[in-house]
Amino acid sequence: MKRDSFLKFCLAIGSAAIAPFQINAKNKRKERPKKGILVANGSDRFNKPLSLFEGDKFYCKVSPKDTDGDLYIFDSTRLKEGGPPLHYHPDQDEWWYIISGEYMIKVGDEIFHAKAGDCVFGPRGVPHTFAKLGEAESKLIMLFQPAGKMEQWFNLVHKGVIAKMTEEEKDKARKEHGFVHIGPPLKQLKKS
Repeated sequence: MKRDSFLKFCLAIGSAAIAPFQINAKNKRKERPKKGILVANGSDRFNKPLSLFEGDKFYCKVSPKDTDGDLYIFDSTRLKEGGPPLHYHPDQDEWWYIISGEYMIKVGDEIFHAKAGDCVFGPRGVPHTFAKLGEAESKLIMLFQPAGKMEQWFNLVHKGVIAKMTEEEKDKARKEHGFVHIGPPLKQLKKS
Protein backbone atom coordinates (compact mmCIF):
# COMPACT_ATOMS: atom_id res chain seq x y z
CA MET A 1 0.00 0.00 0.00
CA LYS A 2 2.80 2.42 0.88
CA ARG A 3 4.51 1.68 -2.44
CA ASP A 4 1.37 2.71 -4.39
CA SER A 5 1.19 5.93 -2.39
CA PHE A 6 4.85 6.66 -3.04
CA LEU A 7 4.43 6.12 -6.83
CA LYS A 8 1.35 8.36 -6.94
CA PHE A 9 3.25 11.01 -4.99
CA CYS A 10 6.18 10.84 -7.46
CA LEU A 11 3.85 11.12 -10.45
CA ALA A 12 2.07 14.09 -8.90
CA ILE A 13 5.37 15.87 -8.19
CA GLY A 14 6.58 15.16 -11.75
CA SER A 15 3.38 16.51 -13.26
CA ALA A 16 3.53 19.62 -11.10
CA ALA A 17 7.16 20.19 -12.05
CA ILE A 18 6.50 20.18 -15.83
CA ALA A 19 3.15 22.04 -15.73
CA PRO A 20 4.74 25.54 -15.93
CA PHE A 21 6.66 24.49 -19.05
CA GLN A 22 3.49 23.15 -20.71
CA ILE A 23 1.55 26.32 -19.86
CA ASN A 24 4.43 28.51 -21.09
CA ALA A 25 4.61 26.59 -24.39
CA LYS A 26 0.87 27.03 -24.95
CA ASN A 27 1.08 30.74 -24.16
CA LYS A 28 3.83 31.25 -26.77
CA ARG A 29 1.53 30.13 -29.60
CA LYS A 30 0.14 33.10 -31.45
CA GLU A 31 -3.53 33.49 -32.12
CA ARG A 32 -4.43 32.35 -35.62
CA PRO A 33 -6.80 34.33 -37.85
CA LYS A 34 -10.47 33.53 -37.25
CA LYS A 35 -11.45 34.07 -40.87
CA GLY A 36 -10.51 32.67 -44.26
CA ILE A 37 -8.05 34.24 -46.64
CA LEU A 38 -8.63 34.44 -50.40
CA VAL A 39 -5.58 34.86 -52.61
CA ALA A 40 -6.75 35.21 -56.20
CA ASN A 41 -5.25 33.34 -59.13
CA GLY A 42 -2.04 35.06 -60.25
CA SER A 43 -1.87 37.07 -57.02
CA ASP A 44 0.43 37.09 -54.03
CA ARG A 45 -0.79 36.99 -50.42
CA PHE A 46 0.86 40.37 -49.76
CA ASN A 47 0.66 41.73 -53.35
CA LYS A 48 4.46 41.45 -53.59
CA PRO A 49 5.41 38.43 -55.73
CA LEU A 50 9.08 37.55 -55.64
CA SER A 51 11.23 37.47 -58.78
CA LEU A 52 13.75 34.68 -58.52
CA PHE A 53 16.10 32.76 -60.77
CA GLU A 54 16.07 34.80 -63.99
CA GLY A 55 12.40 35.71 -64.30
CA ASP A 56 10.74 32.98 -62.26
CA LYS A 57 7.98 34.32 -59.99
CA PHE A 58 6.94 33.10 -56.55
CA TYR A 59 3.46 33.97 -55.31
CA CYS A 60 2.89 33.44 -51.58
CA LYS A 61 -0.48 31.80 -50.96
CA VAL A 62 -0.24 30.91 -47.24
CA SER A 63 2.43 32.69 -45.22
CA PRO A 64 4.06 31.31 -42.08
CA LYS A 65 2.60 34.47 -40.48
CA ASP A 66 -0.89 33.05 -41.16
CA THR A 67 -0.13 29.70 -39.48
CA ASP A 68 2.18 30.55 -36.58
CA GLY A 69 5.00 29.01 -38.62
CA ASP A 70 3.26 25.68 -39.21
CA LEU A 71 2.91 25.97 -43.00
CA TYR A 72 4.23 27.89 -46.02
CA ILE A 73 2.61 27.52 -49.46
CA PHE A 74 3.51 29.36 -52.64
CA ASP A 75 2.98 28.85 -56.32
CA SER A 76 5.78 29.33 -58.73
CA THR A 77 5.71 30.32 -62.39
CA ARG A 78 8.93 29.12 -63.96
CA LEU A 79 10.48 30.02 -67.29
CA LYS A 80 13.99 28.65 -66.92
CA GLU A 81 14.84 24.95 -67.16
CA GLY A 82 16.50 23.36 -64.15
CA GLY A 83 16.10 23.85 -60.43
CA PRO A 84 17.86 24.02 -57.07
CA PRO A 85 20.93 22.03 -56.00
CA LEU A 86 20.50 18.73 -54.18
CA HIS A 87 19.70 19.57 -50.55
CA TYR A 88 17.73 18.47 -47.52
CA HIS A 89 15.72 20.09 -44.74
CA PRO A 90 16.41 18.48 -41.35
CA ASP A 91 13.11 19.69 -39.89
CA GLN A 92 10.71 20.26 -42.80
CA ASP A 93 8.67 18.18 -45.19
CA GLU A 94 8.34 19.50 -48.75
CA TRP A 95 5.53 18.86 -51.24
CA TRP A 96 5.22 19.72 -54.94
CA TYR A 97 2.02 19.82 -57.02
CA ILE A 98 2.45 20.35 -60.76
CA ILE A 99 -0.11 22.72 -62.30
CA SER A 100 1.40 22.85 -65.79
CA GLY A 101 4.57 21.68 -67.47
CA GLU A 102 6.83 18.79 -66.51
CA TYR A 103 9.41 18.25 -63.78
CA MET A 104 11.92 15.67 -62.71
CA ILE A 105 11.84 15.43 -58.90
CA LYS A 106 14.48 13.47 -57.04
CA VAL A 107 13.69 12.35 -53.48
CA GLY A 108 16.27 10.06 -51.93
CA ASP A 109 17.28 7.51 -54.56
CA GLU A 110 14.11 7.85 -56.64
CA ILE A 111 13.55 10.19 -59.58
CA PHE A 112 9.94 10.94 -60.48
CA HIS A 113 8.78 12.33 -63.83
CA ALA A 114 5.88 14.57 -62.74
CA LYS A 115 3.44 16.37 -65.01
CA ALA A 116 0.27 18.43 -64.59
CA GLY A 117 -1.92 17.01 -61.84
CA ASP A 118 0.88 14.97 -60.22
CA CYS A 119 2.27 15.61 -56.76
CA VAL A 120 5.41 14.42 -54.99
CA PHE A 121 6.13 14.37 -51.26
CA GLY A 122 9.64 14.79 -49.84
CA PRO A 123 9.99 13.88 -46.16
CA ARG A 124 12.24 15.90 -43.88
CA GLY A 125 15.83 14.79 -43.69
CA VAL A 126 15.75 13.13 -47.14
CA PRO A 127 17.90 14.72 -49.89
CA HIS A 128 15.88 16.10 -52.78
CA THR A 129 15.92 18.42 -55.76
CA PHE A 130 13.82 19.08 -58.83
CA ALA A 131 14.21 20.42 -62.34
CA LYS A 132 11.73 22.06 -64.69
CA LEU A 133 11.83 20.36 -68.09
CA GLY A 134 11.34 22.11 -71.43
CA GLU A 135 11.26 25.71 -72.51
CA ALA A 136 7.54 26.41 -72.06
CA GLU A 137 6.34 28.27 -68.97
CA SER A 138 5.34 25.94 -66.15
CA LYS A 139 3.63 26.30 -62.79
CA LEU A 140 3.80 24.36 -59.56
CA ILE A 141 2.66 24.71 -55.97
CA MET A 142 5.19 24.07 -53.22
CA LEU A 143 4.49 23.51 -49.55
CA PHE A 144 6.83 23.47 -46.54
CA GLN A 145 5.65 21.94 -43.26
CA PRO A 146 6.54 23.39 -40.82
CA ALA A 147 7.33 26.64 -42.57
CA GLY A 148 10.76 27.13 -41.07
CA LYS A 149 12.58 30.12 -42.54
CA MET A 150 11.98 29.41 -46.23
CA GLU A 151 9.93 32.57 -46.78
CA GLN A 152 12.83 34.64 -45.39
CA TRP A 153 15.29 32.72 -47.61
CA PHE A 154 13.30 33.44 -50.78
CA ASN A 155 13.07 37.11 -49.80
CA LEU A 156 16.88 37.26 -49.49
CA VAL A 157 17.25 35.63 -52.93
CA HIS A 158 14.71 38.11 -54.37
CA LYS A 159 16.63 41.07 -52.93
CA GLY A 160 19.91 39.81 -54.43
CA VAL A 161 21.57 39.30 -51.04
CA ILE A 162 22.43 35.63 -51.64
CA ALA A 163 23.93 36.28 -55.10
CA LYS A 164 26.56 38.56 -53.54
CA MET A 165 27.77 35.92 -51.05
CA THR A 166 30.72 33.60 -51.31
CA GLU A 167 29.92 29.89 -51.44
CA GLU A 168 30.96 29.57 -47.79
CA GLU A 169 28.61 32.41 -46.81
CA LYS A 170 25.80 30.82 -48.85
CA ASP A 171 26.26 27.49 -47.04
CA LYS A 172 26.08 29.27 -43.68
CA ALA A 173 22.95 31.19 -44.76
CA ARG A 174 21.31 27.99 -46.01
CA LYS A 175 21.88 26.29 -42.66
CA GLU A 176 20.50 29.34 -40.84
CA HIS A 177 17.37 29.05 -42.99
CA GLY A 178 16.86 25.33 -42.43
CA PHE A 179 18.49 23.44 -45.28
CA VAL A 180 21.82 21.96 -46.29
CA HIS A 181 23.27 21.96 -49.83
CA ILE A 182 24.84 18.56 -50.59
CA GLY A 183 25.14 18.23 -54.36
CA PRO A 184 24.54 19.60 -57.86
CA PRO A 185 21.19 20.39 -59.45
CA LEU A 186 19.26 17.53 -61.04
CA LYS A 187 20.04 18.62 -64.59
CA GLN A 188 23.77 18.16 -63.88
CA LEU A 189 23.11 14.82 -62.17
CA LYS A 190 21.36 13.51 -65.30
CA LYS A 191 24.40 14.21 -67.52
CA SER A 192 26.86 12.21 -65.41
